Amino acid sequence: MINSVKAQELNRLIRADYGNIAGIVVRRDNKLVFENYYDGYDQHATIHIASVTKSILSILIGIAIDKGFIESVDQNILDFFEGYDIKRGERTIQKITLKDILTMTAPYKFKYEPYTKVYSSDDWSKAALDLLGGKGKIGEFKYTTVGIQVLSGILANATAKSITEFATENLFTPLDINTPKNVTIRNKDEYFAFLRDRQVSGWVIDPKGVNTAGWGLALSTNDMAKIGQLCLNMGKWNGKPILSSKWIGNSVKEHSKCGERPYGYLWWIINGKNSKDYAAIGDGGNVIFVSPSKKMVVAIASRFMPRAKDRVELIKKHILPCLEND
Repeated sequence: MINSVKAQELNRLIRADYGNIAGIVVRRDNKLVFENYYDGYDQHATIHIASVTKSILSILIGIAIDKGFIESVDQNILDFFEGYDIKRGERTIQKITLKDILTMTAPYKFKYEPYTKVYSSDDWSKAALDLLGGKGKIGEFKYTTVGIQVLSGILANATAKSITEFATENLFTPLDINTPKNVTIRNKDEYFAFLRDRQVSGWVIDPKGVNTAGWGLALSTNDMAKIGQLCLNMGKWNGKPILSSKWIGNSVKEHSKCGERPYGYLWWIINGKNSKDYAAIGDGGNVIFVSPSKKMVVAIASRFMPRAKDRVELIKKHILPCLEND
């Protein structure tokens, strides 16, 4: 359990230096060992988890492969977009695989993310697909939120279900996570209103009803911790298999690098001296941190805030030391 004195010190630190944190949940050995909420939030509140959404999509892609909707990560992405009109002279896009998208090593035709162009279109997945290829090389790391919207199109087309329906049936309901309502965003003002909403809930969809892949999902801190526990347990929840251990293992090992930071299948690899930790990290300070060596999960939910302090550093320097018998 958490040392009570150190827990009080941690809570003081959070309130003083991390004012946008809404909740922290720590699980160890499959048990809840710490749970606290801040800034007027409680255990029922949901928060926009930003890019943590990407890691949820990774899990859903894994489930789709397990169930045979998708052959493997080596499948070409154009297999899922029947009738897509390939532009004259465009060859690179024909070689891009699902793995290239998952590892952020697919090339795109933009230097800066064209948020407005994609999110003002009628079909965000197709708009993202149109941006793939160009003169870039497959295999070079390029982190993108807009680009991986292709994954939502792949998942919807492969399963013939909405993302919400597939996620509810295969992930949310088994983990006792409430089904998020679909949220429509039509312009920039509504986008920023969604980011700043203290009572935000749901999962953003495009005009065709396809959910976002790189952002846009709201979960509670406990929901985030459950996702982390599922991964720590190699795809099992309360002993029941939800996702294959093979997928988890492949997801959280290094496939590419952002500078010196290893990257898996939409998971960041946090290599330590004697550990192979990994994390889902989202803007504003949202994180699901998983430490197999410590059999521990830390989930931190945070309100949107530009340039939020590093949560992995917070976990390593202040949260882990609070654990007794560490």
